[in-house]
Amino acid sequence: MWAYTGEIELDNDPPAVAHTTVLREETVSAVDPQAGGLYVDATLGMGGHTEALLERAQGAMVIGIDRDPSAIAAAAERLAVWGDRVRFVRGGFGDLVALLHDAGIDRVDGVIADLGMSSAQLSDGTRGMSFRLEGPLDMRMDPDAPMTALDLIEQLDQEELADVLFRFGEERRSRRVARCIKLALMDDRLKTTLDLRKAVVRAVGPARVGGVDPATRTFQALRIAVNAELEQLESLIAGAHSVLVPGGVFAAISFHSLEDRILKRAMHDKERWAPLSKKPIVPGPKELQQNPRARSAKLRAAQALDPSQRDEMSEVMC
Repeated sequence: MWAYTGEIELDNDPPAVAHTTVLREETVSAVDPQAGGLYVDATLGMGGHTEALLERAQGAMVIGIDRDPSAIAAAAERLAVWGDRVRFVRGGFGDLVALLHDAGIDRVDGVIADLGMSSAQLSDGTRGMSFRLEGPLDMRMDPDAPMTALDLIEQLDQEELADVLFRFGEERRSRRVARCIKLALMDDRLKTTLDLRKAVVRAVGPARVGGVDPATRTFQALRIAVNAELEQLESLIAGAHSVLVPGGVFAAISFHSLEDRILKRAMHDKERWAPLSKKPIVPGPKELQQNPRARSAKLRAAQALDPSQRDEMSEVMC
């Protein structure tokens, strides 16, 4: 029952890029997996959080979901030692309920999600996620999805593109950036990630603000739009509540304010959630020293409530 039914090509060589699991212990402690429980890692990635859940609770089982087949392949190799205690499902985390239903599962004891990109995705130039590496303007989490970042740029007019950059990247100079991107497209100078970065630099200059590359917000905005990440997150939150047993925990790690606002707002719903902490949990100094990429990570976790629990469980505002 617990074998992945899709096609996975396993590579015998070690992964080319080491991936450090963010807030590993804090996430598992929030979920508090129990022996024999059933849990979901809605963003499997390289399998670090799934591994931690399996290590913590004897006999627990985890369903690992990811829309990136290369991530599933890497995680399957890493987690092979756990045998039938882990099951791999390809799909978007926003389709949590449907994916579990197709697997014959109605209820689970905990759901976790790490909303960040993996080191493997960032370091693979062919994925088009990074402005530091030359590659196609792709940015798809699911390589079989129909629309790439370049497709999106071509389909949107200048005003619509500016709106995407402002909404999803919080880019204050979105109109100027959009104009330079569309001009580069018109002049046939927009084919790669580095071309896109050059267009952004022409619009806003090369100066880093607070140590952040000028192209960061544009790349974030396009990636979010291409992958419908915020819509997926909204669906994930609703889906997690519907599949969790009463008292089951949903724990999610966000990496930018747009995600964190959605999580915070959702977990303020006293009818549905009881937050486990008043403020989000962030990495400590030791983790930040070992993994600087974790600096923007925020963990929020809450127990799912049903109507009978509203007056029984204490309210903790996040």
